[in-house]
Amino acid sequence: MIPIQNVYYMLSYAFRVLNEQGYKSIATEEFHNVAELCASILTKGVSLQLKRGLGKEYISETEALSSPRGKIDVTASIKDLSKVKGQLICTYDDFSVNSYMNRIIKTTMELLLKSKISPARKKEIKKQLIFFGEVETLDIHTVNWSMRFNRNNQSYRMLVSVCHLVIKGLLQTKSDGSTKMMDFLDDQQMYHLYEKFILEYYNTEYKHLNINASASMMDWQVDDGFRDLLPKMKTDITLTCGDRTLIIDAKYYERNLREQFGKVSIPTGNLYQIFTYVKTKENELTEVPHEKVAGMLLYAQTEEDGKFNNEYQMMGNRICVRTLDLSSDFQSIKKQLDEIAEKYLLVKAM
Repeated sequence: MIPIQNVYYMLSYAFRVLNEQGYKSIATEEFHNVAELCASILTKGVSLQLKRGLGKEYISETEALSSPRGKIDVTASIKDLSKVKGQLICTYDDFSVNSYMNRIIKTTMELLLKSKISPARKKEIKKQLIFFGEVETLDIHTVNWSMRFNRNNQSYRMLVSVCHLVIKGLLQTKSDGSTKMMDFLDDQQMYHLYEKFILEYYNTEYKHLNINASASMMDWQVDDGFRDLLPKMKTDITLTCGDRTLIIDAKYYERNLREQFGKVSIPTGNLYQIFTYVKTKENELTEVPHEKVAGMLLYAQTEEDGKFNNEYQMMGNRICVRTLDLSSDFQSIKKQLDEIAEKYLLVKAM
């Protein structure tokens, strides 16, 4: 089981805004479940947003008005006989707080009121919901999470991400189609957080040491240059430092190892994937002086499968298969990640 405090530290790397002044007190709080943690982050974020003012956007409205506004819908006006009442059906843009992002936040806060969080936290949420009186709620099953952020709504990025964790991670669909609240994030949500945490850890802690950390894209290395219908390859984390490259594929499962015919092994597909990444990158660097590209399957350690750390030489490249113990204290987690950078990139954390 991952300590809730470690989930917060992972979030603080994934979303750097959590390291700013308004959120620092969260690090000293104790949480009994992730719902409580998310509620704490969300209420602090909403409090800061309320001081700036809730974001507004132009919302298209259609209604019967006595004084024409915007565009008159003649057909609808005649059909509804609104003109008999001295009204016309008008469509106009209203600059309103009923924006989609505010609707996501309100929907999430109302969902958190049904979860296992403290009465004090629920009271705080109810106070903040007063400011969302003009904001409508959404159907939690049909929320559209595809949205663009710009400098005007950048402060909403982390808030919407936390809402996504709450709605997708704290809700579980039962066999009869109904939903129930969960005390912890599901594997899918933890997988995305785990991957983003590792990437941003190296981005944050090693940038000054000239390590570049990115989720890089690669093309399939074809002989004739024909790539129609071939998808791009996207690595979870690619670390480069000078002439050294390490590709990390982050894996978060309930069980890491598979048993077949009495033999325990890592999943075949995982090994094929990291081997393909390494060989493709190796081929990309053919014309550039470089050390042999290394690859790593970095599994979140589980109680069932325990710790393992094996390295193999495969057709000239190092392939490591190891675990990261997220149940230990966070300084130990950092030490494990630092050891990886030191071994494969020859860079030592300062």
